[in-house]
Amino acid sequence: MARRLMFQGTGSDVGKSLIVAGLARAYKRRGLKVAPFKPQNMSNNAAVTADGGEIGRAQALQARSAGLAPSVHMNPVLLKPQSETGAQVVLQGRVVGAAKAREFQRWKPKLMAAVRESFETLSADADLVLVEGAGSASEINLRPHDIANMGFARAVDCPVVLIGDIDRGGVIAQIAGTKVALDEADAALVKGFIVNKFRGDPTLFAGGMAAIERLSGWPGLGLVPYFADARLLPAEDSVALERPRPAADGKIKIVVPILPHIANFDDLDPLGLEPDVRLMMIRAGAPLPADADLIILAGSKATLADLNALIAAGWDIDIKAHVRRGGAVLGLCGGYQMLGRQIADPEGIEGPAGEMTGLGLLDIETALIGEKTLIHVNGRSAITGASFSGYEMHIGRTEGPDRVRPLLIFDDGRNEGAVSENGLVSGAYVHGLFADDAQRRAWLERLGGAPSNLAYEATVGRALDGLAAHLERHLDLDRLLRIAQ
Repeated sequence: MARRLMFQGTGSDVGKSLIVAGLARAYKRRGLKVAPFKPQNMSNNAAVTADGGEIGRAQALQARSAGLAPSVHMNPVLLKPQSETGAQVVLQGRVVGAAKAREFQRWKPKLMAAVRESFETLSADADLVLVEGAGSASEINLRPHDIANMGFARAVDCPVVLIGDIDRGGVIAQIAGTKVALDEADAALVKGFIVNKFRGDPTLFAGGMAAIERLSGWPGLGLVPYFADARLLPAEDSVALERPRPAADGKIKIVVPILPHIANFDDLDPLGLEPDVRLMMIRAGAPLPADADLIILAGSKATLADLNALIAAGWDIDIKAHVRRGGAVLGLCGGYQMLGRQIADPEGIEGPAGEMTGLGLLDIETALIGEKTLIHVNGRSAITGASFSGYEMHIGRTEGPDRVRPLLIFDDGRNEGAVSENGLVSGAYVHGLFADDAQRRAWLERLGGAPSNLAYEATVGRALDGLAAHLERHLDLDRLLRIAQ
């Protein structure tokens, strides 16, 4: 049986995902076969796995860092929010239904069996399993039947390291308060703590580390400085959208409206790294800039609800005016569906059953029916001939006259997507287009920009190497391995 070590947090976005990714690369360098594992994840950023399912984007990145192909067993329970209180439930890579938050609590005892099965599958073929918790370890209101944090750790007798985020303030109270909230048996599983995202002179926080040790009774395992190159790595969930983007003076202005159920927005990350691009994420309450070169409608986990939100924000008016001025619009997956004349969800797959009139910028109609498509694809642009590699992850069948002008052509000869008669509006179901250097450069050239020599995948790889080295410098990896059992 593999060693196992779980990293839980004092809250969301404290750096659990990145620490697991960095340690996966660091221990891989030491010759260990490392597998990442997250029992339960909540995110609308997902990845297609080699075994034909879907998992959280963070676990796919961790798998890459460990040198493994992503597997559904790395994230057996994935929750994809569709409303304020409900989510689609993905079990071992496949959609099994939808549940309201209260209803989901009743699902957990049955889901634990699948969680343990996936954990044992990974453990059987690894030297070390690095487990990531979800949210906060101290959410004791959700402790009964928990499968994401202490409930899982207790079930498999997994030692825990607690991570606190000093960047958001109050880290002493974060960690000491977690000790107060946990019951004695859960607290006993915690073998130490890490303070993450520190900025400044570390000697000034020596007293803080000592105070946490005294108040919690747990040993300090490291003070990890802020890792600036985290911005080069795909974000796990919508918390990342709350962070201000660095100011940019790029010649090409690309505008993205942030809709409530935006999904797979890591599609945009490579554009944000291009020096000639100014990527603007716009929230409701602000108009879409009139001088945009390209408006992108990103993916959505609740297309009809997000289309309603887009119209309520007045962005439909902005987008149509942009096209009248000769501006370009691109829809990806759910955004592609919104650009059509009609969207129907007759079975209530993404929310209440119903249908809506779309933006009418593409002569297509979509019905949210059929099995979910989860597949890696390759091909070329029907417009520029530039190659691409990406993936499809969607429910829905889209038909209509504008599909005679496809945006993409797959290697097997199939056409994908649609382009308007005037050539200004286009869309497709394929994610990951801009991560492909050839495809991204072709788009920027069409928009009048000067693409850089950015090699996106290599940039991500270097960032993971840098993260591993960063953690090697600031954590005692031998000590963490001794804690793992």
